[in-house]
Amino acid sequence: MASNIVTVNSRKYDGSLHRTWNCELVKNNGEYIELIGRFEETIVHADLGTIGAGTSSHEIYWFNEYYSIFIFTRPNGELRNYYCNINKPATFDNGIVEYIDLDIDVLVDPDLSYRVLDVHEFEENSARFGYEPEILSEVEKALKKIELMISRREFPFNKGHQRG
Repeated sequence: MASNIVTVNSRKYDGSLHRTWNCELVKNNGEYIELIGRFEETIVHADLGTIGAGTSSHEIYWFNEYYSIFIFTRPNGELRNYYCNINKPATFDNGIVEYIDLDIDVLVDPDLSYRVLDVHEFEENSARFGYEPEILSEVEKALKKIELMISRREFPFNKGHQRG
C-alpha cells in the first residue's frame, strides 16, 4: 500500500542530499524505525561488491543513536551481510526518514567478523565540514557500541533475526 512507502534521505554534513530511496515501513516503536527495501537492479558497490537484483535490505534507523544498521539478504533469504552506517540520529516525519551520514561504516559478515570502512573519508570530511568535538565523540561511542552489540550478539546481530 502506498501509505506504507517511506522515502529515505541520506544527507552529508552540510545538508546536501547524498542518496535517496524508497522502502516499506515495517515497524516504528518510537525508539527506532524498521524498513524493508529491495534492490531492483544489480549494482556494484565499492565495499559490498556485487549486490544482486532481488536482494533485500532490512533497515533499522534509531532516533537517539548515532548509527543505523542494514541487514542484507539474498533473494533466497540467506543472510548476505550487515552494513552499519555511523550517522546522526535519524528523524521520521511525513513519510520521510532522514539522517546525516558521518562517513564511517562497519561491514559485518554473516560469521560476525567485521571491519571498519571509510575512516579516511571521515577524516577528510571532518576537516572539510568542521565536525564539532561532540560529533567526533559520538562517532567513537557509536563504533564502540556496534562492536559490543556484535560481540554480545545483540539485536540485530542475534541469530535468527527475521523481518518484523
